[in-house]
Amino acid sequence: MNKTFYSALNKSTVVLLFLAMTVSGILKAQKLPLPPRANDAISGSTFKNQIDTLSVEDSENQIYQEILNGNIPTFLRDLVPISFSKTIKDSAYVVTYFVLPDYLAVGSDTDYFLMPMTPILAQKIAKAIDFTLPTKQMVDQIWSNASVKLAPSPIPPSAQMTTIPVMWEHNTRLKGKRKETLKQAPLGALVAGHKKDVIISNKIYEKSSKPVVIYGWHYQNGTPIQPVYAGHSETYADYSHGIRLVQDSVLVNNKVHLISKVLQDIQKSSLFSGEGVIEKPFYPVDKIE
Repeated sequence: MNKTFYSALNKSTVVLLFLAMTVSGILKAQKLPLPPRANDAISGSTFKNQIDTLSVEDSENQIYQEILNGNIPTFLRDLVPISFSKTIKDSAYVVTYFVLPDYLAVGSDTDYFLMPMTPILAQKIAKAIDFTLPTKQMVDQIWSNASVKLAPSPIPPSAQMTTIPVMWEHNTRLKGKRKETLKQAPLGALVAGHKKDVIISNKIYEKSSKPVVIYGWHYQNGTPIQPVYAGHSETYADYSHGIRLVQDSVLVNNKVHLISKVLQDIQKSSLFSGEGVIEKPFYPVDKIE
């Protein structure tokens, strides 16, 4: 727009025009803000072999680099909108937020690794791209809106459930189940039910040792296997955990807000939280910074 055009508008008109353009941009298909996947990026199975024997810290450093460099499947890049309406104390709200269609993965569309990780790493990735993790309430909404609701596929508990081989075994199972639904919904459609979510909750800071808070893994009838649980440390991740990133920018009554700020708001926090205000809607990341 040139100066002549701007001079023909008064200040209030310019403000309204800017807001309309902003909302229009948010309403369009949102994309994960990561670089394109390089032609020589490694596959999920190759990456699995690279980190198989590494320590948790070293493997998570590798995961961080691969994801921030854009080594993720194409089907994860287009975010899926979740919309709902809610009335709070006689005030009506219409909300649209945007989520990953599946859990965060390393690799290509044909060879990917749905990547369990500690909440520390998940938060570090979210922070780097201005995303957040979901709350329990959001996990339920995502499941309800999913085009594909996969049944949970548990592996018997063992000391090996936190290891890369078991994580990969579960990943292989899930890829097989997802393949069976591709005619119903192609890759990129919203899928849920196949992992427990790492979530945002006040429980993160209720103890002196800060835990990972997990929830979900819904049965086909909508009942979750995993109630909200905060019994593992912040350095824990097992094969059943998934990272569902959520864009922090959200539309509330056609105005752009941040989910992280709304969760701290007494009036509006219940739009995303069933536990009221979440004063610290994030995990500490100092362990790997």
